[in-house]
Amino acid sequence: SGINAEYGHPGLHSASLPGILCLDLLPNAKRTVTGGADRNIVVFDKEEEKIVCTLKGHTKKVTSVVAHREENILISASPDQHVRIWDIANETCRHTLRIHDGPVTGLSLHPTGDYVLSSSADQHWGFSDINTGKLLCKVADQSVSHGLTCCQFHPDGLIFGTGTSDSLVKIWDFKEQKSAANFPGHSGPISAIAFSENGYYLATSADDEVVKLWDLRKLKNFKTISLEDKYTVRGLTFDNSGHYLAVAGPDVRLYQISKQCDLVTTWASHTQDATDVRFGPNASYIASVSNDRTLKFYSAN
Repeated sequence: SGINAEYGHPGLHSASLPGILCLDLLPNAKRTVTGGADRNIVVFDKEEEKIVCTLKGHTKKVTSVVAHREENILISASPDQHVRIWDIANETCRHTLRIHDGPVTGLSLHPTGDYVLSSSADQHWGFSDINTGKLLCKVADQSVSHGLTCCQFHPDGLIFGTGTSDSLVKIWDFKEQKSAANFPGHSGPISAIAFSENGYYLATSADDEVVKLWDLRKLKNFKTISLEDKYTVRGLTFDNSGHYLAVAGPDVRLYQISKQCDLVTTWASHTQDATDVRFGPNASYIASVSNDRTLKFYSAN
């Protein structure tokens, strides 16, 4: 397919508590940020192939990392119930947000870059100011028995999605702080959700070996991609054009978004499950991380 596994980096996180659990790219896309089972966050320079800094502070594994789109700021979350806002240049934690009473399961930056959405097993989502570290609102999803599993802002910033442990995907009206639509159809806890940058599509996954694609203009499921037996999806992301979807699980897959949603290519270079995946600018490369402790890059020729 003209896309090859380029290179992998095993030495970013601890070998005694192995596993990289989440990934994001810094704005210039020359640097990646990863969160590990070792409780650390590592900023890595892809071009110089070296660690820029390691940020320590979480007391449990780091399960979500989000890089700010303009500033040298990172946001992280953990089952230690905290959201942390980091200044990369000074290698310091600016704010520790103690807003949840359970593991923080998801993070998403508002398109303005000023606010962060967090989801938690405590059945609440929270909305906080990243500059002051102050909680602005916290809302309970009364319909859920076990809690929220992930969250993602739509690119317009007016709506966002949450996944629940009860296999529902909910779309929320941000201003009204109310649920605006429900997307049923999965079984098992929702493992990942992703909006396309053009705002048309939502991709969702759960513990049910499928990826569902939803048309947000019609609020309907237009494609269900069936995966193999025991294929657990851990990460989903669209490229900027919205034409491609990458899936992280037992391997890393690339699908072309259309009525057919054809599988373009599969990379099986990780020795354990891939946990997260991101596209480089203009889909110039794809990055993935895994429980095998490696960060890998695949070049799109």
